[in-house]
Amino acid sequence: MTRKQLFTLLATIVGSSIVVLDGTVVNLALPSVARDLHASFADLQWIVDGYMLSLSALILLGGSLGDVFGRKRTYLVGLCGFGLLSLLCGLAPDRNILIAMRVIQGVFGALLVPGALAIINTNFEQKDRGKAIGRWAAWLSLGPAIGPLLGGYIVDSASWRWIFFINVPLVLVCLTLGLLGIKESRDEWQRRLDIRGALLTVLALGGVTFGLIEGPVRHWDALALVSLIVGVASFGLFVRIERRQKDPMVPLRLFRSRNFTGANLMTFAMYGALSGFIFGLVIYLQTKMGYAAISAGASLLPVSVLLFALSGRIGGLVTKCGPRVFMTLGPLLCGAGMGWLYWLHKGVSYWVGVFPGAVLFGLGMALLVAPLTITVMAAVHDTDSGIASGINNAVSRAAGLIVVALLGLFGAAQAYHFTVILSAGLAVFAGVISFVLIRNPARG
Repeated sequence: MTRKQLFTLLATIVGSSIVVLDGTVVNLALPSVARDLHASFADLQWIVDGYMLSLSALILLGGSLGDVFGRKRTYLVGLCGFGLLSLLCGLAPDRNILIAMRVIQGVFGALLVPGALAIINTNFEQKDRGKAIGRWAAWLSLGPAIGPLLGGYIVDSASWRWIFFINVPLVLVCLTLGLLGIKESRDEWQRRLDIRGALLTVLALGGVTFGLIEGPVRHWDALALVSLIVGVASFGLFVRIERRQKDPMVPLRLFRSRNFTGANLMTFAMYGALSGFIFGLVIYLQTKMGYAAISAGASLLPVSVLLFALSGRIGGLVTKCGPRVFMTLGPLLCGAGMGWLYWLHKGVSYWVGVFPGAVLFGLGMALLVAPLTITVMAAVHDTDSGIASGINNAVSRAAGLIVVALLGLFGAAQAYHFTVILSAGLAVFAGVISFVLIRNPARG
């Protein structure tokens, strides 16, 4: 590996890690944000979902922009914007400005996420590409373990604002590495950007999210109901337009594959459950159980440890046993782990109340993550692997967006127990989907 390639790899690792962690670590800061900015439960939903909305709606367009205008240029613009918006989020004087800055931050995140793998793919030769992607994935998998602990420490020892400020020096380091190392590349053939598809995605996800979050607050007034109708109608129009588009953002032909369809349905259910569960649990641990932010972050450390220790081994077993059993059993174990935490109450010890559920949940995630990725990639031709990965990534983020929006449906007082029931139910449903739709490849 040359020095430029090393700089390129480090730039993609750091950039990807910042975006991924900003979607999760912020959860730990929500109780502090609520106290400082007098934010309601709906406001906290928007702080998380505003970021996820723009990120999930524009992530596929972000990949296309890199293909057309240059992957290095798009990635560096995304980095600069993400760093600036992180600074503005940390300086936000009230909850409304914080929400607005989070939405714009997600726009720049959408330029970073799809760009990282594309840059590795074009900056490394075929013989070195697999090793580079493996290193990128391995370092990225450490994020879920380190992030919550670091985030909890920052919130407890400084201020929730430093959750955002810490991104700025990381972005500067990443920007320097990217300028020195990344080689520019773009697609040689002419392609059209699917602007209509991107706008309809924003309308669909935005309409549904606004309706679900604001509906209970507004007592389901006309604006909330119209928002839901516009969101659903926009999704239907999106499907119709993508079917006729010359260069669609989402090639619907990929869903002719039974395994691709099943894997994405399972992704929607399982990653929706994951996002909702983490959102509800870390708030409950701090506001009702009396945990400090760092303790809440550390409470799910078993999940990260099990993911890091077992994912590689499970990935190796998939080639021998096929993905179906892992993708069925994994979500069921996750559902059991979430269900254990339904009875969590003040006074119960961590080792009785949280640890068993966290272990079950971690085992389930370790069983399903690698088989899911392998199934998505194996279900399409090699030439479609990039867009297939992008679709699956977008589906997982859209699922988290919608499920978090649902959590206040019965009011903030009932949010935790409703979260556990909904998330556990979605996890079990994901296991059923896998059992019914996923097929192991035929052995030749």
